[in-house]
Amino acid sequence: MHDVRRPQQRFGRIVVIGGGCYGSYYVRQLGRARRAEAVTWEELVVVDRDTTCAVSTLEPTERPPRMRLVGAHWQEYLAEYLPVAVGDSARHGDAIVPSPLMPHLLADWLVARARGRWPGRTLRIEPIATLPSIPWQRSGDDGTRYVSFAEWICPINCIEPARCPETRGARSWSLPVALTSSPLAGSQEEPAAVPLLFHCTHRAYGVGMIDVRGVVDADATIALRAASSRAAFLLGTVSHCHGALRRITIEAP
Repeated sequence: MHDVRRPQQRFGRIVVIGGGCYGSYYVRQLGRARRAEAVTWEELVVVDRDTTCAVSTLEPTERPPRMRLVGAHWQEYLAEYLPVAVGDSARHGDAIVPSPLMPHLLADWLVARARGRWPGRTLRIEPIATLPSIPWQRSGDDGTRYVSFAEWICPINCIEPARCPETRGARSWSLPVALTSSPLAGSQEEPAAVPLLFHCTHRAYGVGMIDVRGVVDADATIALRAASSRAAFLLGTVSHCHGALRRITIEAP
């Protein structure tokens, strides 16, 4: 048999959300991936408000090249970084490594962008009705609905392979497919929500990423569809198995 290797994945900037136990694990894995020539980057940025986080204590042999630690709150960093990415096509090749325990940061940013774009219009975060066929669902205080196809505790480093390590059977589910194949209206009176999904997919050595291009495209879609009329959107940070969803409606001008 021939050893078929995937082409090396190249990124501009990789942003790791959090430098604690999860973030330091991802940084070490990215270092291994780079040494194996599976992934390369121009810049690896770890964002954590605590500059003494676990990433700061990594041994020199564990610190990948071109890595820097930024002491900032996640929301504050994205509020500065993502607008630059919108206007700089070179940043469209960047990627974000999310933390499993982070809030719905990308939805927060898109909501703030819409409110800044149309300060005189009403933007509502609305409850999401129970979604069919997804067995585990919970709502947070901020209107985010957390959903999962898994009714068990998954290992944190699961890459969601085609065969589920828990059930030992084929993984027959995918949240992006489920959320784009059924109506997403909150009620009969509400317009169907346009799904804008940020799919975190496995890239290498157990590290999942979200492409920044998808966030930039979502911002452009909201600006276009809600420019002159009422519009609703479902903002989702999802993997095949788990997701955080938020429904927003922007009223007509």
